[in-house]
Amino acid sequence: MLHHIRGKLVEVRPTEAIVDCQGLGYLINISLHTYSAIAHEKELSLYLYPIYKEDSQTLYGFSSKQEREVFRHLISVSGVGGNTARTILSSLSPAEVIAGIGREDVDLLKSVKGIGAKTAQRIIIDLKDKLAPMAEEVALSGLNPAVKSEASAALEVLGYTHRQTERVLTKLLQDNPQIEIEELIKSALKKL
Repeated sequence: MLHHIRGKLVEVRPTEAIVDCQGLGYLINISLHTYSAIAHEKELSLYLYPIYKEDSQTLYGFSSKQEREVFRHLISVSGVGGNTARTILSSLSPAEVIAGIGREDVDLLKSVKGIGAKTAQRIIIDLKDKLAPMAEEVALSGLNPAVKSEASAALEVLGYTHRQTERVLTKLLQDNPQIEIEELIKSALKKL
């Protein structure tokens, strides 16, 4: 099985990257999360997960092992394929997915385009126990996805889209993981 690829980034779009590895170009499907991590790179390394079907071979690439692991768990759920898992990881960061499943947040998963209540519940039921060790790592990392989720919801009420607020909130939380929700919202409003 393919594990990773290291090479020159030839072309990148929000949903795919072409990586040249010793003269051979690989078309790799990526999430928006990975896109934002690699968009300005010249040389890069991606963790891979191939999906082989009777009529196709598809490579998915991830900027972190955690994102690949979440993807692997998501596609193990009945009714969730590679593209659906990629959509989830494009709308939510791996930490948000892990934390949302851990706290059984159906509404968070339903906020992803194409995910209904039944699929969200199935994902939570199937993955809650499997992702529990990863949820502990996320909690220990200092980033608080619950605070980010609440701040995002508050900003959406004020008219901002999830796409607009995602990067701003992530950056603010990385700079100050212990920030209070009110301060996070105020700081985000200044940057939006």
